[in-house]
Amino acid sequence: MTDFRTPLSRVRGLGAAREGTGHFWYQRLTAVSNLVLILFFVGLIVALSDASFAEVRATLANPMVALALALAFISVCYHMKLGMQIVIEDYIHDELAKLISLMLNIFYTFIVGAIAIFALLKIAFGG
Repeated sequence: MTDFRTPLSRVRGLGAAREGTGHFWYQRLTAVSNLVLILFFVGLIVALSDASFAEVRATLANPMVALALALAFISVCYHMKLGMQIVIEDYIHDELAKLISLMLNIFYTFIVGAIAIFALLKIAFGG
């Protein structure tokens, strides 16, 4: 059977792995959420710059503040994972090294995010 479609029309919206568009949008969405959440984080740091540890802990014990900071940690770590994934896929050509680097990228961002959220919860709940 003859296919009269152009090569572009056959792959429109789909990369070779059929996920390029989704990856692109996830990176853009996390960039926008990072903008909002990091502005909140910087404002919080400025507001608490001369506060005592007890005042900081009381502020972080507020569920809305703790939630916003946890979302910031998650968003930043996921954005970092997506960005490093692109760099690894584009610039590491040996397949074994690429696979190991992609796995380490996932583990690293997961560990960094888990440590940040654990520290936030420990401060917020007074551990």
